[in-house]
Amino acid sequence: QVQLVESGGGLVQAGGSLTLSCVLSGQTFSRYNMGWFRQAPGKEREFVAVINKSGAATYVVASVKGRFTISRDNAKSTVYLQMNSLKPEDTAVYYCAADLVWKSTINFDYRGQGTQVTVSS
Repeated sequence: QVQLVESGGGLVQAGGSLTLSCVLSGQTFSRYNMGWFRQAPGKEREFVAVINKSGAATYVVASVKGRFTISRDNAKSTVYLQMNSLKPEDTAVYYCAADLVWKSTINFDYRGQGTQVTVSS
């Protein structure tokens, strides 16, 4: 069974940076496409980024393009979300997700418990 554990969330001022990490256990990490999505208070979940199994292909949504970067280290079974130039509207719970199939939606087969990111103005 796939287990995902996120870390790295916290409180940061607008314009600051955070790096989220997510470790996958229970299965072979390199078999999975990995993604991130987020949910702000009172809003629907929003897909943020995805990276393919090898790390050669990535996709991020327009609202964070140029500010957020997704990457992975298959040797460490870890996916990262580097977030720069953070804005108050980036405040949300961020979830890591895994799927054998490439997706650019929130409908991944597995997701973690989430980590809170709060950006103060």
